[in-house]
Amino acid sequence: MPIAKVLGIETEYGIVVAGAPDANPITTSSTLINAYVAGLADRVEWDFVDESPGVDARGFALDGGSGIELDTHLVNAVLTNGARLYVDHAHPEYSSPECISPSQALLYDKAGEQVMIRAMASAKRVLPPNQEIVVYKNNSDRKGNSYGCHENYLVDRSVPFQQVVRELVPFFVTRQIIIGAGKVGSEFPGKTASDVAFQLSQRADFFEEEVGLETTLKRPIINTRDEPHSDGQRFRRLHVILGDANLSERSTWLKLGLTAIVLAMIEDGVLRDLKIELADPVGALREISWDTTLERTVLLQDGRRMRALEIQYAYLERALEHAEHVGMAYLGNETDGPALLAEWERVLEGLERDPIAMADTLDWVAKWQLVRGYQERHQVDANDPRLAAIDLQYHDMRPEKSLFRRLPMQRLLDDADVSWAVSNPPPDTRAYFRGTCLARFPGAIAAANWDSIIFDLGSDPLRRVPMMDPLRGTESHVGELLRRVHSAQELLEALGS
Repeated sequence: MPIAKVLGIETEYGIVVAGAPDANPITTSSTLINAYVAGLADRVEWDFVDESPGVDARGFALDGGSGIELDTHLVNAVLTNGARLYVDHAHPEYSSPECISPSQALLYDKAGEQVMIRAMASAKRVLPPNQEIVVYKNNSDRKGNSYGCHENYLVDRSVPFQQVVRELVPFFVTRQIIIGAGKVGSEFPGKTASDVAFQLSQRADFFEEEVGLETTLKRPIINTRDEPHSDGQRFRRLHVILGDANLSERSTWLKLGLTAIVLAMIEDGVLRDLKIELADPVGALREISWDTTLERTVLLQDGRRMRALEIQYAYLERALEHAEHVGMAYLGNETDGPALLAEWERVLEGLERDPIAMADTLDWVAKWQLVRGYQERHQVDANDPRLAAIDLQYHDMRPEKSLFRRLPMQRLLDDADVSWAVSNPPPDTRAYFRGTCLARFPGAIAAANWDSIIFDLGSDPLRRVPMMDPLRGTESHVGELLRRVHSAQELLEALGS
C-alpha cells in the first residue's frame, strides 16, 4: 500500500522595481520580505542546522554534503501558517507548509500568492513615491535565466530510486500538456520566434540532463537531492524541479494530484511493465513543449513513437485500475482521488478534441488564446515585443494589472479560505504544531525548520523539539494540549512528561 503523499510547493517569484529597473534583485527581494515580516507580531528565523542540499539519492554527497551554497545570511522567516518565506539567491521564495492532500496544497500555494500581494503593498509604503516592487509568478526573465517552482512529495524510502526514475520520467516529460504555464517564443539556443512562436512550458528550454543533483545549472528532469526533512530511514522527499509556476487553480491541483497518484503506483509496483521509456527524455521534453498541436510523436526506447497524449492516457488507465483495487486514501481525503481521475480524463479528452476547449482550465491554453487573439486583432507577427509583454502581464501579481485575473478561469477555492490560510496552518500535518507554536509563543522560539523547533525560555540550554514524522504534531494529535497550556514552559513540560 502506498504511504500518505504529504506534499507542498516552493515558488520562486520573479521580481523588479518599477521606477528603478537596475535595482539589485537580492536587495529588492530582502526589502520585499522584510516589509512583510515587519508587520508580524514577532519574527522567527529559519534554522539551517539540518540543511544538506549536497546529499545525492544515488548514494554520495558533494564535498561531504556541503557542495551547494546556502544563503544563510539573507532574510529567512517562518510564518504562522507553517510556511517559510525567504530570499533564495535573487528571488523571494514562499515554501508552503506540509499538506495532506492536493487540494490542501493548492490552498496553501494560493495563500503564498496572497503573501506576495500583501508584501508588495507593505513595500510600497516604504519606497520612494516613484518606485514599486512588482513580483511575477513565472519562470523566466527572458535574459537566459530561469527560476523554479519546486514540488515536494513524501515517498517510501524502500522503493529503489532507479525505479522511481524509470517509471516517473515519461510522466514528467509529458505532463506539461496539462500543467505547462505557456510561453511566447523560446530561449533555447538557435531557436527563433519563427521556429517556436509559442510553447507549452516556461521551463522546458532550460533542462539538460535526465537525472542529477543541480537545480540551477545542468538542470535535470529528476532531481536527486536526498534531503528528507523527516525520518530518512522511512521516508524520501522527492524534490521536483521540472514544473512551471501555475496560476490556474486546476492546473496546480492537477500537477500535485496526478504526480502523487503516479508516485503511489510506483510504490505499489504497478508501472513496472508499462514499457514507455523514452529514448531521449531531454529532447522529448522540448519537442513536446514546442508543439501546440499536441500531434508530434516522441521516440521510445523500443523504437515505437507515441504522442504525449497517448503516454498520459497510459498512466491514466493504470491509475483507474489501481484506484479500483487499493483505493486512494493516500491522497488524504475521500474526494480528491475520484475528482482528480475524472478531471484527468476530461482534460485529456478536451485536449484531444481541441486544446482551446481547455482555455478556462489550463494555464498554457488560456495564455495561448490571449496571445492568438491579440495577434489576430492587431495583425502582428510572432516577433512583436508586445506578445512577450502579454506573456509577462499574465503572471503579474498585482491584482489590478494581472491578465490572468481578467479571465473566466474555473475555480476550486473560496477567497475567504485562502485568506484564512495566510495566517493559519493546515491541521493535518506537523505544520499545525509549528504554526500554532509560532502564533502562541513567538517570543519563546529561537528558530524553526521543517523537522524541529528550537525553544528559548530565557536560560540555557535551548530546547529542540524534533518533528521527524510529518503526520505527527497534527491538530488531532496535539491540538488539545496546545489549547490547554498557557506558556512555552508548560508546553515543554507537558511534552517531556
